[in-house]
Amino acid sequence: MIGVFVDIIVPVFILIGIGVVLHRIFHFDLYTLAKVNIYFVVPGFIFLKLYETAFSLSLFLSVLWFFLILIIVLYFISAGISRLFRYSKSVRATFTNSILFYNSGNYGVPVNDLVFKHDPFAMSIQVIILTFQNILTFSWGIFALKTVEGNKLSAVVGYFKMPVLYAMILGIGFNLLNVDVPEFVLIPANYIADAMVALALVTLGAQVAQLRFAKNLSVVYVSLILRLIMGPAIALAIIYLLSLDGVIAKALLISSAMPTAVNSAIIAQEYENEPELAAQIVLASTVFSMVTVTVVISVSRLLF
Repeated sequence: MIGVFVDIIVPVFILIGIGVVLHRIFHFDLYTLAKVNIYFVVPGFIFLKLYETAFSLSLFLSVLWFFLILIIVLYFISAGISRLFRYSKSVRATFTNSILFYNSGNYGVPVNDLVFKHDPFAMSIQVIILTFQNILTFSWGIFALKTVEGNKLSAVVGYFKMPVLYAMILGIGFNLLNVDVPEFVLIPANYIADAMVALALVTLGAQVAQLRFAKNLSVVYVSLILRLIMGPAIALAIIYLLSLDGVIAKALLISSAMPTAVNSAIIAQEYENEPELAAQIVLASTVFSMVTVTVVISVSRLLF
């Protein structure tokens, strides 16, 4: 387990730490940095990985079923706990988002890359999860924070503007149809994909650097338990339920252990729905994931 921590978690947090330091020195424009990731680097990365990897429809459907079951189960658990503790509507929405949306990009991609030693098949699984997470965050995540009916329409429009959706469709489509992408397109796509890991972790560090603890710590503690402990436990049960094994089982289990996505705090800030609480959860889950992700990686190696 110490080897896992040193070889996988420490490199990730070194880059996150660099992002924290750079942000404190240079005061990055986080809005622009996030947009560069979401609208440029991530779509390019998703397209290239899904296009180049040996891919099958059965793999896509297996990951889809796993993801849907996991999200539905986590939603009902978080909704039940929200009612049990009588959270307000605003806290309930932010709390639920913190459970459903995990950091499959900035954090999950580098961890997958290190665990599986650049295995393209394992990365394709992570990329599919990353795409689903982005689609879910910027559709349901925004709907959950909306209170005005008119704004919900803008959320639908924004959903169809997401480049990750089209990157996934094009990557899978070109792969399955054996479409030859010209070299002059693949070369810049490779440059974009190569920038993904370092830029994602530095961005995560810069985003974490501005987060602060303030209040509602009891909600934070409950969120940590559900996201970092219950999430992987439920994922493991689903993996056995779907009779998954090998690399796909290991990749899905590790992916489910990721901390709360920074995007959950970003949309909470944008729509002014408990932004301080959302930020606290992201910061706390990122820090404590150093331990929990190490444990989940070790367990996955024993089981699969």
